[in-house]
Amino acid sequence: MYNFGKGLDALTIEIESVNVEALEKLEAEGVKIYPKPSALKTIKNKILQKQFYKDNEIPSSDFVITNDMAELKKQDQFLPAAHKLAMGGYDGKGVQLIKTAADLDKGFDAPAVLEKLIRIKKEIAMIIAVDDKGETALYPAVDMVFDNRLNLLDYQISPADIPQKVLWKVEAVALKVVKDLKSPGIFAVELFVDIDDNVFVNETAPRVHNSGHHTIEANYSSQFDMLWRVMLGYPLGCPDHILPAAIVNLIGAEGYTGEAVYEGLNEILQLENVFVHIYGKKQTKPGRKMGHITILSREKQELIHQANRIKHTLIIKSLE
Repeated sequence: MYNFGKGLDALTIEIESVNVEALEKLEAEGVKIYPKPSALKTIKNKILQKQFYKDNEIPSSDFVITNDMAELKKQDQFLPAAHKLAMGGYDGKGVQLIKTAADLDKGFDAPAVLEKLIRIKKEIAMIIAVDDKGETALYPAVDMVFDNRLNLLDYQISPADIPQKVLWKVEAVALKVVKDLKSPGIFAVELFVDIDDNVFVNETAPRVHNSGHHTIEANYSSQFDMLWRVMLGYPLGCPDHILPAAIVNLIGAEGYTGEAVYEGLNEILQLENVFVHIYGKKQTKPGRKMGHITILSREKQELIHQANRIKHTLIIKSLE
């Protein structure tokens, strides 16, 4: 990491699992890092991230820290809860739901956070850009619908269908997270809205994010364009919608492992206002994220209809 960055003017990341110490050394030598290594260090460790929310009075679910399985097994009174590995969890991995004491064996025998489950009504994501002057640009909030079996995003719709007062809370909480990190860059803040319309932060990603991929086609300034503007010191772009959008994640089908085959792709490519993004991963396996599809429409019901149509038409199988 250090050798890669030492001849550059600026550096950004596309995944949290990078060498923060190398980034700190590069920053000390004058390379601009987006986000700052201090923010990345806080976010990449789930324990530090949760402590950051608590220290800055940012609403988040109650939690306890468990360093090993022995400590976890003493927390049966804290259930139901989500057990999250402090380091290395990604795309649904490193998270285990523990609903009863009988499920404690499913947890991790490593440093982790045990988070009290919230009675969730909505899961919302906010993408926020911050420049070197501390100025911000907020993208419209996104409704996230999860596949609970795979613990992966199933599809999402932007803008989120939430009351104005709840939207204000979501924006205020997400903005506080980003401001308190004290770093330029682009951030995705994932939040829960509970049954009483209270808002809690779930997690924060310090990078361009799946919940903002629709902005490539749907917004005047995409999240990628916005990150370039931040890094180059240009004025922030316009985050507003051109049209509302939905995203469907393309996930490897159950029972298929091997060289990927995209069944139904030609049919999907014939649809209007539908944009296919294949990530170029040659090998598929059950639950592996292989790409996404963005749908544009002024009508929410059309977005949902097309999302479901795509999910049942495009199946990722294998040659074997």
